[in-house]
Amino acid sequence: MNVSPLIWGITIVVILGLLAFDYFFHIRKAHIPTLKEAAIWSSIYVGLALVFGIVVWVLGGATMGGEYFAGYITEKALSVDNLFVFLVIMASFKVPREDQQKVLLFGIVFALIARTAFIFAGAALINTWSWMFYIFGIILLITAGNLLKEEDSEGDDADNFIIKLAKKLFNTSEHYDGDKLVTKIDGKKVLTPMLLVMVAIGGTDLLFALDSIPAIFGLTQNVYIVFTATAFSLMGLRQLYFLLDGLLDRLIYLAYGLAAILAFIGVKLVLHALHENNLPFVNGGEPVPVFEISTSLSLIVIIGVLTLTIVASLVSKSGKAQTVLNNARRHAQNYLDLDYTADKGERERVYGMLMVEEKTISAMEPKYRDKHKDSEEILAQITAARQAHSDHLGA
Repeated sequence: MNVSPLIWGITIVVILGLLAFDYFFHIRKAHIPTLKEAAIWSSIYVGLALVFGIVVWVLGGATMGGEYFAGYITEKALSVDNLFVFLVIMASFKVPREDQQKVLLFGIVFALIARTAFIFAGAALINTWSWMFYIFGIILLITAGNLLKEEDSEGDDADNFIIKLAKKLFNTSEHYDGDKLVTKIDGKKVLTPMLLVMVAIGGTDLLFALDSIPAIFGLTQNVYIVFTATAFSLMGLRQLYFLLDGLLDRLIYLAYGLAAILAFIGVKLVLHALHENNLPFVNGGEPVPVFEISTSLSLIVIIGVLTLTIVASLVSKSGKAQTVLNNARRHAQNYLDLDYTADKGERERVYGMLMVEEKTISAMEPKYRDKHKDSEEILAQITAARQAHSDHLGA
């Protein structure tokens, strides 16, 4: 299926239209989306992606359709993993709950721009030098190994070089002024934390693109499929953030599943590079007769690994304990942080959830509770939040 400029133009207009719709009808007025709202719109965006994939399958054939679905599922899984980092960044900057949607939409738009640039750069490199498949494969294998490393949960992912430089070179405020990027203090213009958090999100988007683009090029070299699968995987990510809020920590084995998928695609890229080999120091510059992994096999492996990862995470008692403890810590911190939200109903909702989590922690088997290295600190934060609530009621 050759994609004409007209089809490209229509596709880009539709994607820009979806982003504009998201902004003007959902984000322009700051609010906290309900679970129902997040679920409905997440379903709509996933439905649109599936319908588009079926159209590609019908018009472009089974191979092209399979490549789209394999790419979409892989990119969607990587996007969910990215939400963990977004969560840490917004918690570090203490972004008010009602303004988090705008930050997420900016992250999605910037990610789309960054990944589009990487897509066309990657396509140009592959078309010029076929040995780039070796490089992409090695990148994915290294990324897979890094995902298996235990990360420091106390690390301040938002306090990166760009943020430190911005704070040093420009006047910055420690407080938000609604969703404004720049405000005035004592007659002087200063940058608000809202601008800084967007810079931090943008910086992480660039790093994510370095992983995701080689991954999807390992599944298809069709630039149109790469672009659309990436774009549709990002659509609805904002709603998914609020839908999965509180459940992200439950996917304790997601990193292992993603590592397996990226390693699989990395091997697929290396095998393809050997099949197309023209490097003089490998087999005398001649192609190497190796087994090539088909698109259908790739799709089966990706779906199988993700299914196994999600099911294992959901049934794991350690996963349940970690989820409750991490959610309790986040909700306690949010309740104690008066800048978290101006919505009193939202604060009461957070406190109610915190009390439910406290009961669950009390009934939890000690071996699972104590397995969390910060369990004592979390229990202390819950106590502080309960005392703050009592003081508030007694005031």
